[in-house]
Amino acid sequence: QVQLLESGGGLVQAGGSLRLSCAASGRTFSSYAMGWFRQAPGKEREFVARFSIGGITYYTDSVKGRFTISRDNAKNTVYLQMNNLKPEDTAVYYCAAGYRGHNTSKTYDYWGPGTQVTVSS
Repeated sequence: QVQLLESGGGLVQAGGSLRLSCAASGRTFSSYAMGWFRQAPGKEREFVARFSIGGITYYTDSVKGRFTISRDNAKNTVYLQMNNLKPEDTAVYYCAAGYRGHNTSKTYDYWGPGTQVTVSS
């Protein structure tokens, strides 16, 4: 069982930056693939970035070059550094953990409650 809690969301102007954190409980954090998803009002939850168990990172095309996912297994924490934010990045951001952990939400087993990111134009 893994419990996840996101933090770091907020209101930022376009072009600004935020760093999201996801703290995980449990002693087997390093055994999970970790991902970030987001959901805007009226839209489906979409993949943003993930860190595979093997240490490879993947990003959706719209955030490549702007967002960076990283993890600190010693702190049981995964991060999402978001730079050059755009209004279309506005959404609730969710952290997820899973043994499979690919680009679809159904491949993750545990989810945090989410943190709101709002980017003003």
